[in-house]
Amino acid sequence: MSDLPDTREQFRPPEHPTDHFLMTTVVGSYPKPKWLNRAKELAEDDDHDFDDEDLAEALDDAARLITDEHVRAGLDVVVDGEMRRNEMVEYFADRIDGYEFNGPVKVWGHNYFDKPSVVEEVGYDEPWLVDEFEFTTGVATRPVKVPITGPYTLASWSFNEQYDTEEELAYELADLVNEEINRLVEAGARYIQIDEPALATTPDDHAIVGECLEHIADGVPEDVRLGLHVCYGDYSRIYPEILDMPVHEYDLELANGDYEQLDVFKEPEFTKDLALGVVDVHDSEVESVEEIKENIVRGFEVVPPERLTVSPDCGVKLLPREVAYRKMENMVQAAREVEAELDAGEIDVA
Repeated sequence: MSDLPDTREQFRPPEHPTDHFLMTTVVGSYPKPKWLNRAKELAEDDDHDFDDEDLAEALDDAARLITDEHVRAGLDVVVDGEMRRNEMVEYFADRIDGYEFNGPVKVWGHNYFDKPSVVEEVGYDEPWLVDEFEFTTGVATRPVKVPITGPYTLASWSFNEQYDTEEELAYELADLVNEEINRLVEAGARYIQIDEPALATTPDDHAIVGECLEHIADGVPEDVRLGLHVCYGDYSRIYPEILDMPVHEYDLELANGDYEQLDVFKEPEFTKDLALGVVDVHDSEVESVEEIKENIVRGFEVVPPERLTVSPDCGVKLLPREVAYRKMENMVQAAREVEAELDAGEIDVA
């Protein structure tokens, strides 16, 4: 079993109707309201009298709206849909000393992102997410999770023009992430998710990610839940080594692959909590409650109910907003029905 203390029960709603509790949450990103994109365009257009203060108000409104949308869907732990963020590396690189931007890079199809360069030693100048977290907790009636891009991905998806190796850069960034997490904890955060999608594309570097997480977890109180989100790729190339990493929960993308990789986590025993992707974020068809229930029950092949978190595969920002909401709503309903059936002894998890 995990040698880390249980951090999950603190997120159980006070009036939860069943003995069993399958915590429901999202990975992070959510479709932005169309008017928010228009507001950003106006703020960048010198011909319009729409300044940074107006944009800040629009961002607050969007964060409030999407946080409420998550609450209405019934999620136990919410985020603001990352309304203030553009891209998962750009957003943080723009706030880290030592980075600079040289223009967009084509990544796939017609998609571009501003791949940054590290041109000086990286440094921590000001908090990255504390204001976002404090605003979200101020408008949410549920606990709030904070997703943060991990140091390995920040290093791997950047041009390194300063450090001898990417590994050295990753460790320096890990110290900065640790500082940010400690600031978040001081602000009241109790659930922090480290996003490391680059690990799935370079799985032989799992030892580097593990060392980065040791840096990140240093000094973080034991009651703060740390999760690691890894999406896509061949999980057999990082399992069981990832079990040694100092996190409570692994958030994994499995619905998109029709759970073909589920057996990877059965031997040796999966000793951490599992945040199981139960809806496919690349499919605009909304899964029925019954379909999602079947997916949830598959998670019991790996962990018992008290260690299962119910989540989408990844961020849902590329879906139409109505589709994203209906997927979340059905996901929560499925989790509540499975909980009731577990209480009634109708599901065998032996």
